[in-house]
Amino acid sequence: MVPRVRTRLTRGPSTLGRVAIALAAVAALGLLAAFAGCGSGLRDSTGEEAQADVEPATPGSCASTVLDALGHVAVRVYREGVASERTASALHMIRGSTALRRAVEEGDARGALAAERALLATGHMTNLRVMHAGTVLAEAGREGALTPLRGTLRDASGAPLGGFVASVWANGGLVAETSGIAEGTAVLRAGESTVAGTFPLPPGKLPAQGTLTRGGVAYQYTSFPGTAYPGGDPLRIYLLRSVGSTAPLCGASDADTTVNTISHVAHLIYEGEAGRRTLEQIHRVQRNRPLLSAVAHRDAAATRRAVEALLHQHIVRLRVSAGGRLLSDVGGPWVLAPVHAPLRLGGRTIGSFVLSIQDDEGYKRLAARLVGLDVVMYTGSRLVKSTLGPSPGAIPTSGKLRLRGRTYRLFTFKAEAFPSGPLRITVLIPIPYS
Repeated sequence: MVPRVRTRLTRGPSTLGRVAIALAAVAALGLLAAFAGCGSGLRDSTGEEAQADVEPATPGSCASTVLDALGHVAVRVYREGVASERTASALHMIRGSTALRRAVEEGDARGALAAERALLATGHMTNLRVMHAGTVLAEAGREGALTPLRGTLRDASGAPLGGFVASVWANGGLVAETSGIAEGTAVLRAGESTVAGTFPLPPGKLPAQGTLTRGGVAYQYTSFPGTAYPGGDPLRIYLLRSVGSTAPLCGASDADTTVNTISHVAHLIYEGEAGRRTLEQIHRVQRNRPLLSAVAHRDAAATRRAVEALLHQHIVRLRVSAGGRLLSDVGGPWVLAPVHAPLRLGGRTIGSFVLSIQDDEGYKRLAARLVGLDVVMYTGSRLVKSTLGPSPGAIPTSGKLRLRGRTYRLFTFKAEAFPSGPLRITVLIPIPYS
């Protein structure tokens, strides 16, 4: 049985922990392949060709307005592979790898490959190529990647040893994340050839925005340029949604449609924190032998030790109870999206737990980085987190707001604090949105 999902934010134990949580959370949106990706091949179960009746976008139509807004979000997702906490972590790990540096210094191809594979195994990058004396010394990673990151490896004195090219975006990873956050279909195209995506686009030149038909279904699409790993060759990323699926987002004006679209994405990010991605952590807790033994014996000290060992691997707070007694509650003070599940041993229920995989800081960063939104969060009248500073003043829950020379539309949704209770999240959507 899938456990009941409820929600709330939690502040991790350290800045580094919050960064790791925020990075991991992108994959939570039902996006199946964050850092590691999932390959680059097409997944086309129908075998049908998209019809060639492609038409340019109709300015001002609801579907084109929805895709324009989602296109800005897709560009932000793509830029996670260009300059972000994600790329900073990858570059730091590459430059800090003693094993890689030593292998390059000695011209040891086998040692360099082993060091590369160890770096890829961390999940912080998908591809890595190392050069020495003008040639490729070693290369590891997935077939098909984007956004090449270039750098120099240096010895202990700072002298250059060689160069490297890395990527944090496998083709399949970008396709999955973009498709998930936009609830659409992402396709990568090099020239006039489709190289990754759910289905191939029709051959020939395509307008940058427009409509096309596949299997009798009309799709609205938008696109933007990108670069392929390792050489930086140009490609184009397309985002498509069926015209019918955009109808619920239509508003009385283009601005209303944009607000409906972006507010839906903001809520989708939150929902992802209590969605499918939590199942792995729930199962990890439920199978932890030290925790099960401690709970079965109602041993609070042993329970706390087990809980502390489980934290920081995508869990930011974990609360365990048994027999009507709280045995342990460890983690940050402000956590969202709590998930409740039982603990069983020998076929009987011995206790229960509440966990969260996200905190206030993590959601704030995701909303800002992926959607370009300011955020304020309240429990009752108490301000929990704000991108507007510690004293943002009175922020309405809806309507328009003129603040610091910019115009915003406001959207508020109900969330859940840890371990229970209401959490109010208001996002500020800049108008015009970009």
